[in-house]
Amino acid sequence: MSDASYLRLNLPPTATDCAVVRTAIGALHPDTLAVRSFREARKRFYRDMLRQHAVRRDADRREQPDTSID
Repeated sequence: MSDASYLRLNLPPTATDCAVVRTAIGALHPDTLAVRSFREARKRFYRDMLRQHAVRRDADRREQPDTSID
């Protein structure tokens, strides 16, 4: 189950990790980005978004049938 914060990013499973972080940064309020003491919390937030995206990407890959020709 994905976190509501991750779902609000509205990213496709094919999005790169860089795109996930950029979108997560854009989702934060500017005041949150400006406060230095929130730096560790922001890092945790970005890591959590990347972790949830990796889970979603892996689940999406498992659902797709193998169409390779051997």
